[in-house]
Amino acid sequence: MTSADPERSSEARAAAELALLRVVGPYGATPEFVLLGGLVPQLLCSVSPYRHAGTTDVDVQVDLEIASGATNAGRLEQALTEAGFTPDDERVWRWQLRTARGHKAEIKFELLADLDTEPQGATVMFDGSQRLGAANLRGTGYASKDAHERTLHAVDADVARSAVILVTGVAGFLMAKVAAAAGRRKPRDWYDIAFVLLHNDAESNGADVVRAPFPNAAADARTWLVDLRANFADLASQGTRAYADQFLLDHPEEDPAQIAADGMLAVTAFCDRLLAVGA
Repeated sequence: MTSADPERSSEARAAAELALLRVVGPYGATPEFVLLGGLVPQLLCSVSPYRHAGTTDVDVQVDLEIASGATNAGRLEQALTEAGFTPDDERVWRWQLRTARGHKAEIKFELLADLDTEPQGATVMFDGSQRLGAANLRGTGYASKDAHERTLHAVDADVARSAVILVTGVAGFLMAKVAAAAGRRKPRDWYDIAFVLLHNDAESNGADVVRAPFPNAAADARTWLVDLRANFADLASQGTRAYADQFLLDHPEEDPAQIAADGMLAVTAFCDRLLAVGA
């Protein structure tokens, strides 16, 4: 990853947030999808002096939308279309938008479900829609079980926009990300987990925050947590390096050894405390 990565910049984040607000407008109410993914850390770490890298992806968990049936499917599909998004030809759970803002980022609006009735990785079609679907990914359901209303703001061609949306909290975010990290092993997931553990506004141990809404988290997610712990086992581990590399791109003035140690210790302590409860 380099500092020129278009998916990791404050400009890309601003474009993605504006695109999200443009979807909420024509939806006509507070959507029942829940925001998770790379736009969330900055919201959860709003008082931190450190800046999260951001993303051009808008990931939303849609179990509540699916449960509401065809009415919500039609409303969401229309809102995406009016906001300028078009469906991917092969992946109906991904809608795309090319924006002229800044470096002309491609915004991806991705719909994720966590349904026990469908296999992992399956595409779930919305009732009454031929173009709207969701990728069924285990662990994303934690986001909808820890959802909180937030008001987002953006400036659109010198016009201030705001909208109330559901955003996952620290517990839902961490559990969904732990699952994602185990499933796809992407550096951005390890970075996001460590960043939120270190800089979230709750200012308390991440394991305690998770156990409050999810008392069975250790047992339910043991395999994921063991995998995460292994990827932050020492300073040379790939999770530790992923966190330090991205953090130092955004904050090159910081000490590399200290940043790596902070990430390693935060994640291992989080995993150890949860795993100890579930042992």
